[in-house]
Amino acid sequence: MGGFTTQFVVALTVTISLALVTGCLGTAFGLFLAISKGTAQPRLNRVVTAYTTVVRGVPELLIILLIYFGGTTLASKIAGRYVEVNAFTAGVVALSVVFSGYATEVFRGAIAAVPSGQTEAAKSLGLNAWQRWLFVIGPQMLRLALPAYGNLWISLFKDTALVSIVGLTDIMRVAYVGAGSLRAPLTFYLAASALYLSLTTVTLLSIRLAERRYPALGR
Repeated sequence: MGGFTTQFVVALTVTISLALVTGCLGTAFGLFLAISKGTAQPRLNRVVTAYTTVVRGVPELLIILLIYFGGTTLASKIAGRYVEVNAFTAGVVALSVVFSGYATEVFRGAIAAVPSGQTEAAKSLGLNAWQRWLFVIGPQMLRLALPAYGNLWISLFKDTALVSIVGLTDIMRVAYVGAGSLRAPLTFYLAASALYLSLTTVTLLSIRLAERRYPALGR
């Protein structure tokens, strides 16, 4: 297994990069959708609701396959020749769609839980919409969303393993190749399990640290 140690290290960086890029994009898009859903525009609300319903109702693996093969088909038609979508790019897009779908509902619930009096008080102080979000609603919403948001990150690190099916050289892919090459599935899959467990543990500890350092509402 010695020859696969370096491959595992490289695969670990790929997995972390995939999760970080996906998490940031999914968070930004999810927050945008959550804010949009809170507007007084019924049509926009229905669009966001339909999006989150479809994303949460379709398996993550199927979304990855649809985006990978759909993107390849679209790119090939545009280029007039066969063009294969990069596995990392397909993974980022697919997992960002999944992450944003769940993050939208997490942020929406947290926004709804912020007392309406806080917004009214901010308006009475003359704060504009951006200032109300930055100084009043946003900080309180984040505190309420942290536990569920942390769970999304833990799920994200585990979901990155699904992208190996389209050829991304991540932890799961290296474990699969090593297990087949050396006929030692238990060794390689245990090694992969240890790496994923390390990532999720670090994420869990980071979220708990953020919850302790973040002042609770009402204190």
